Amino acid sequence: MSATAPSADPPPGAAPEAPAVRIVEPAPTAAEAKPAVAPPPVPAPIAAPVAPAPVEVAPRPAREASRLRRLLVVGGTILGLFVVYQIVVYFVAYTDDAYVRSDLVAVASEVTGPILKVHVVDNQDIKKGDRLFTIDPLPFQLIVNQRQAQIDEQKALVKVSQEELSSARAALAASTSAHTYAQQEQVRFADLAKSQYAPRAELDRANDELRRTAAEMRISEFAIEKAQNGIVAHQAALNLAMAEMATAQWGLGKTEVVAPTDGTITNLTVRTGDTANVNVPIIGIVDANAWRIMANYKQDYIRSFEVGGTAWVWLDSQPFVFHRARIQGIARGFSREVGEQKLLPYVAPTTDWIRLQRRIPVTLTLVDPPPGFKLYMGADARTIIFP
Repeated sequence: MSATAPSADPPPGAAPEAPAVRIVEPAPTAAEAKPAVAPPPVPAPIAAPVAPAPVEVAPRPAREASRLRRLLVVGGTILGLFVVYQIVVYFVAYTDDAYVRSDLVAVASEVTGPILKVHVVDNQDIKKGDRLFTIDPLPFQLIVNQRQAQIDEQKALVKVSQEELSSARAALAASTSAHTYAQQEQVRFADLAKSQYAPRAELDRANDELRRTAAEMRISEFAIEKAQNGIVAHQAALNLAMAEMATAQWGLGKTEVVAPTDGTITNLTVRTGDTANVNVPIIGIVDANAWRIMANYKQDYIRSFEVGGTAWVWLDSQPFVFHRARIQGIARGFSREVGEQKLLPYVAPTTDWIRLQRRIPVTLTLVDPPPGFKLYMGADARTIIFP
């Protein structure tokens, strides 16, 4: 079996080789024929890495000058922005630390008793004098009846004492007249006895009559004093009974609890059958006549604020609308310590873990709000003032 040697191209630059001798072999028979096997794939040649082009390095003074220019541009931009901010702040005072506020009137019963009926519902608008709830009036009516009986009794006792006084005065007048006559008789019989024109027994009888009438006068005077003292005592008791009657009538009148101001019922939880206790608030009313905006401004903003100045309010409950307002007041002090119900307002100096400049509350009131305009106590607001 003959084979033919494969020929390969000479490498570049090599000397040419002599031509190869071709050997021809006889063709194989069918029995000797074998299936042809494909030669293994020849891997592609790997390209040689290409060296990067050399980078030109700028001289050191040029790099430092470029860096300095960038720093100057950044610093100038920051300085310019700061100047612009200060100019804007000087002419525009803005804060989003503001909210709507009113007075929450806490209605409490002035007497204690079970509630028979509640006349309002939650979130209802009410007027001053509208009934809120009714307390059972029966116990208070019984007290009024008792005080009326005491008044009638004392009036009768005063009348009896006055009659006794009249009788004592009449008795005193009679005994005084009798005593005067007895004095005259005693003087007359004394003169006659001296002249021996009357017996001694007549003089003694005149003296006895004089002493008797004098005793009757003293008894009448004591009766008058007693009657006068009785009148004073019974009149004092009558006055006390009348005062107690006034208190009882006042308590009876307080069983009807009415609204002390115009406003809106909020967070109503009282129900029929609950017990109303004295001075325990059970109904809250948001005052309809005390709406205001509390805006907390930084200390350096308020230097040019004036009471009566114009402000503009943006309410989150009514966005994209500015309402004109007036500066009603500027707080002259604030508390630096957290506390409950302090006389000085406290404004938190931190928000989202960032400490801010202390802020001073400024009170704003809306000017000519549109008809039907509603405010919501505690709602967020934003305010702008042009000093």
